[in-house]
Amino acid sequence: MVFIDSTLRPLVQQLPRLKVVMEHVTTLDAVKFVESCAEGFVAATVTPQHLLLNRNALFKGGLQPHNYCLPVLKREIHRQAIVAAVTSGSKRFFLGTDSAPHERQKKECPCGCAGIYNAPVALALYAKVFEEAGALDKLEAFTSFNGPDFYGLPRNASFVTLHKKPWQVPDSYKFASGTIIPMFAGETLDWLPIVDS
Repeated sequence: MVFIDSTLRPLVQQLPRLKVVMEHVTTLDAVKFVESCAEGFVAATVTPQHLLLNRNALFKGGLQPHNYCLPVLKREIHRQAIVAAVTSGSKRFFLGTDSAPHERQKKECPCGCAGIYNAPVALALYAKVFEEAGALDKLEAFTSFNGPDFYGLPRNASFVTLHKKPWQVPDSYKFASGTIIPMFAGETLDWLPIVDS
């Protein structure tokens, strides 16, 4: 809240037509600030981890380094506020995965890297959030329209179709110099994204 009150709010007041995007909002305060500004000038991106996890996910069953990210996960009240904002249909909020494919050894060490690898599961997780909120009809705008519309860019012409089909997230992804653990590794998700050709 300090940054919003001391820096961002005065900046927006001084330059009311300046386009500002708060990357990866994590708090009720940030949601309220975005909603208080003139539509079309202040917006925010939201990650799947901040919609689905709260700070308890860092410690459930012991320290969970693959749930460590920056901005750090917050209390449940903040997660709920973000879910309510994005599933409301507001054009002020849009997808921003902040996917971070850090190698397993760099996450599971005394000074592990911050970031969650969510690229393979992001669309399925966003669909989960919107379905649970009874707002699947608002998912496409959040993922595909609100961002380019805010920036004044053309909407993407390609499509991804989400199929209601359970699938298991791999435990890991191997590459030449190591392994990456994805968000929700080993868990079953209900929405399977298929890139349309």
